Amino acid sequence: MTVAALDVSTFAFTEAAPAKVNLYLHVTGRRADGYHLLDSLVVFAGAGDVLHYQPGPEPLNLQITGRFGRVLDAAATGADNLVLRAAHALQGLRAGQAQGGTLVLEKKLPVASGIGGGSADAAAALRLLDRAWNVQASRTDLLALAQTLGADVPVCLLSQTMRMEGIGENLTPAAHLPECGMVLVNCGQAVSTPEVFRRRDGAFLPRAALPESWADIADVVAFLKQQGNSLEDAACAVCPPVGHVLADIGGQEGCLLARMSGSGATCFGLFATPQAARQAADRLEDVHPAWWVWGGGLV
Repeated sequence: MTVAALDVSTFAFTEAAPAKVNLYLHVTGRRADGYHLLDSLVVFAGAGDVLHYQPGPEPLNLQITGRFGRVLDAAATGADNLVLRAAHALQGLRAGQAQGGTLVLEKKLPVASGIGGGSADAAAALRLLDRAWNVQASRTDLLALAQTLGADVPVCLLSQTMRMEGIGENLTPAAHLPECGMVLVNCGQAVSTPEVFRRRDGAFLPRAALPESWADIADVVAFLKQQGNSLEDAACAVCPPVGHVLADIGGQEGCLLARMSGSGATCFGLFATPQAARQAADRLEDVHPAWWVWGGGLV
């Protein structure tokens, strides 16, 4: 069920589910089965959902709280929920030994917003329950389970700077970004990923020549300005407020780059320091109190 508030201070296990941000996203091709091939540099922000677990004799159940908990209806806690699917998949590694208790998801990230909220939650469930149930699954096994749950779940399982290719299954470690700040902004409108892909126009983009290291954040920004997000124009057509969000982020003092993440609608801005990002987030929140705004550093 979805709940307004729940005391999780006594829960035995907690796991963060940080937001995934695509610094660039190139659609490089399309497979015969219709799936698009991507090339993206992915980082993780300090913002995110939080998953809690308390073992117990009752059948495993999920409750949802947090700012965006009420956005999800009662069906969101059913068997098709990604968190519960992840839990049941992990139970399969224990040769059918069922584990009970209560999972509580603090939904702090907007829903259907292009920053991997649901995928990050499923990945957090795999990490948390592997620890809580003492499954001791190998990284290979966990990544294999993650891949069955969704294209973004494997990269969210690792939650570190990665290059993501194919349909999300090909992951390569990438150099961590130098110290910098990030602002995340969502206008409050969910964007349909299939619709954005349908509206995408233009040629496929080449695979980027990703450097092995960064001198500083200016070096990162110079590289990113040569790349783009193949879905940004389509998302702006589907959801025009995305364009306004990008303009407002880009107009903030100290903003080095403004871009949309994933298929939208969340957009990000890069800043020289986490403090500069937090100050920009405060200004944006003052002007647009209905928007979801976050500012800080990266994981």
